[in-house]
Amino acid sequence: MGDWKKGRGALGPLHPLIGRWVSEGAGPGPASNMKCWRSFEPFGKDYVRLEASWGPTEGMGYREIALFGKAGARLTFWSFTSDGKRSQGVLSDGSDIHPQAVAFEAQMPAGLARMVYWPTDDGEGFFFVVEIRIKSGWNRFLKHRYRLN
Repeated sequence: MGDWKKGRGALGPLHPLIGRWVSEGAGPGPASNMKCWRSFEPFGKDYVRLEASWGPTEGMGYREIALFGKAGARLTFWSFTSDGKRSQGVLSDGSDIHPQAVAFEAQMPAGLARMVYWPTDDGEGFFFVVEIRIKSGWNRFLKHRYRLN
Protein backbone atom coordinates (compact mmCIF):
# COMPACT_ATOMS: atom_id res chain seq x y z
CA MET A 1 0.00 0.00 0.00
CA GLY A 2 2.42 2.66 1.22
CA ASP A 3 0.31 5.64 0.19
CA TRP A 4 -2.99 6.82 1.64
CA LYS A 5 -4.08 9.06 -1.22
CA LYS A 6 -7.74 9.72 -1.70
CA GLY A 7 -8.82 9.55 -5.31
CA ARG A 8 -10.91 11.91 -7.38
CA GLY A 9 -14.68 12.08 -7.54
CA ALA A 10 -17.41 10.93 -5.20
CA LEU A 11 -15.73 7.57 -4.53
CA GLY A 12 -12.29 9.13 -4.02
CA PRO A 13 -12.25 8.74 -0.21
CA LEU A 14 -12.46 4.95 -0.68
CA HIS A 15 -9.45 4.71 -3.02
CA PRO A 16 -6.93 3.78 -0.26
CA LEU A 17 -9.16 0.88 0.83
CA ILE A 18 -9.35 -0.90 -2.55
CA GLY A 19 -7.90 -4.39 -2.14
CA ARG A 20 -8.20 -7.56 -0.08
CA TRP A 21 -7.40 -7.18 3.60
CA VAL A 22 -7.16 -9.34 6.73
CA SER A 23 -7.44 -8.06 10.30
CA GLU A 24 -5.23 -8.27 13.33
CA GLY A 25 -6.74 -7.53 16.73
CA ALA A 26 -5.75 -4.05 17.88
CA GLY A 27 -8.13 -3.19 20.68
CA PRO A 28 -9.84 -4.39 23.80
CA GLY A 29 -12.75 -6.80 23.89
CA PRO A 30 -13.59 -10.02 22.07
CA ALA A 31 -14.83 -8.33 18.88
CA SER A 32 -11.41 -6.72 18.39
CA ASN A 33 -9.72 -10.12 18.47
CA MET A 34 -12.07 -11.83 16.01
CA LYS A 35 -10.51 -12.34 12.58
CA CYS A 36 -12.08 -10.45 9.69
CA TRP A 37 -11.46 -10.35 5.95
CA ARG A 38 -12.49 -7.25 3.97
CA SER A 39 -12.46 -6.92 0.22
CA PHE A 40 -13.13 -3.53 -1.39
CA GLU A 41 -13.48 -3.47 -5.16
CA PRO A 42 -15.01 -1.21 -7.80
CA PHE A 43 -18.52 -2.25 -8.78
CA GLY A 44 -19.05 -0.51 -12.10
CA LYS A 45 -18.06 3.15 -12.24
CA ASP A 46 -20.45 4.44 -9.57
CA TYR A 47 -19.99 2.07 -6.63
CA VAL A 48 -17.45 0.30 -4.46
CA ARG A 49 -18.46 -3.10 -3.11
CA LEU A 50 -17.34 -4.36 0.28
CA GLU A 51 -17.49 -8.03 1.22
CA ALA A 52 -16.54 -8.85 4.79
CA SER A 53 -16.52 -12.11 6.70
CA TRP A 54 -15.89 -12.62 10.40
CA GLY A 55 -14.83 -15.94 11.90
CA PRO A 56 -12.09 -18.53 11.99
CA THR A 57 -11.86 -18.84 8.18
CA GLU A 58 -12.68 -16.52 5.28
CA GLY A 59 -16.20 -16.87 3.90
CA MET A 60 -17.56 -18.52 7.03
CA GLY A 61 -19.39 -17.09 10.04
CA TYR A 62 -20.88 -13.61 10.06
CA ARG A 63 -20.88 -11.92 6.66
CA GLU A 64 -21.58 -8.46 5.26
CA ILE A 65 -22.04 -7.03 1.80
CA ALA A 66 -22.08 -3.26 1.40
CA LEU A 67 -22.19 -0.83 -1.49
CA PHE A 68 -20.73 2.65 -1.31
CA GLY A 69 -21.93 5.23 -3.82
CA LYS A 70 -23.33 8.68 -4.25
CA ALA A 71 -26.90 9.37 -3.13
CA GLY A 72 -27.82 12.96 -3.82
CA ALA A 73 -24.79 15.03 -2.90
CA ARG A 74 -23.32 12.62 -0.31
CA LEU A 75 -21.22 9.49 -0.39
CA THR A 76 -23.48 6.85 1.17
CA PHE A 77 -23.24 3.18 2.13
CA TRP A 78 -25.89 0.47 2.17
CA SER A 79 -24.98 -2.59 4.26
CA PHE A 80 -26.62 -6.02 4.43
CA THR A 81 -25.55 -8.72 6.90
CA SER A 82 -26.01 -12.47 7.11
CA ASP A 83 -28.17 -12.14 10.23
CA GLY A 84 -30.78 -10.21 8.23
CA LYS A 85 -29.88 -6.72 9.41
CA ARG A 86 -29.25 -3.73 7.21
CA SER A 87 -28.04 -0.19 7.66
CA GLN A 88 -27.43 2.94 5.67
CA GLY A 89 -25.10 5.82 6.47
CA VAL A 90 -23.20 8.76 5.05
CA LEU A 91 -19.67 10.07 4.87
CA SER A 92 -18.83 12.07 7.99
CA ASP A 93 -15.91 13.69 9.77
CA GLY A 94 -13.38 11.45 11.51
CA SER A 95 -10.62 14.04 11.87
CA ASP A 96 -10.81 13.73 15.67
CA ILE A 97 -9.17 10.31 15.18
CA HIS A 98 -6.77 11.07 12.31
CA PRO A 99 -6.49 13.91 9.77
CA GLN A 100 -6.80 11.45 6.87
CA ALA A 101 -9.63 9.38 8.34
CA VAL A 102 -12.52 8.16 6.22
CA ALA A 103 -15.59 7.96 8.44
CA PHE A 104 -19.24 7.03 7.97
CA GLU A 105 -22.12 7.54 10.39
CA ALA A 106 -25.38 5.61 10.54
CA GLN A 107 -28.43 5.74 12.78
CA MET A 108 -28.72 2.28 14.35
CA PRO A 109 -31.27 0.85 16.81
CA ALA A 110 -28.79 1.51 19.66
CA GLY A 111 -28.14 5.09 18.51
CA LEU A 112 -25.73 6.93 16.24
CA ALA A 113 -22.78 4.76 15.22
CA ARG A 114 -19.73 5.43 13.11
CA MET A 115 -17.05 3.39 11.42
CA VAL A 116 -13.70 4.99 10.76
CA TYR A 117 -10.73 3.97 8.59
CA TRP A 118 -7.29 5.62 8.74
CA PRO A 119 -3.75 4.72 7.68
CA THR A 120 -1.27 2.93 9.92
CA ASP A 121 1.93 4.81 10.77
CA ASP A 122 4.00 2.46 8.59
CA GLY A 123 1.64 2.98 5.62
CA GLU A 124 1.24 -0.75 5.13
CA GLY A 125 -2.39 -0.99 6.14
CA PHE A 126 -5.18 0.75 7.95
CA PHE A 127 -7.00 0.85 11.24
CA PHE A 128 -10.76 0.32 11.44
CA VAL A 129 -12.94 1.14 14.44
CA VAL A 130 -16.63 1.03 15.23
CA GLU A 131 -17.97 3.47 17.80
CA ILE A 132 -21.32 4.51 19.22
CA ARG A 133 -22.20 8.05 20.26
CA ILE A 134 -22.74 8.56 23.99
CA LYS A 135 -23.26 11.77 25.98
CA SER A 136 -19.53 12.24 26.61
CA GLY A 137 -18.40 11.51 23.03
CA TRP A 138 -17.67 8.35 21.05
CA ASN A 139 -17.46 4.95 22.77
CA ARG A 140 -15.24 2.53 20.83
CA PHE A 141 -16.11 -1.15 20.96
CA LEU A 142 -14.03 -2.56 18.10
CA LYS A 143 -10.59 -1.79 16.72
CA HIS A 144 -8.76 -3.75 14.02
CA ARG A 145 -5.54 -3.24 12.12
CA TYR A 146 -5.69 -4.49 8.52
CA ARG A 147 -2.92 -5.59 6.20
CA LEU A 148 -3.06 -6.75 2.59
CA ASN A 149 -4.16 -10.35 2.28
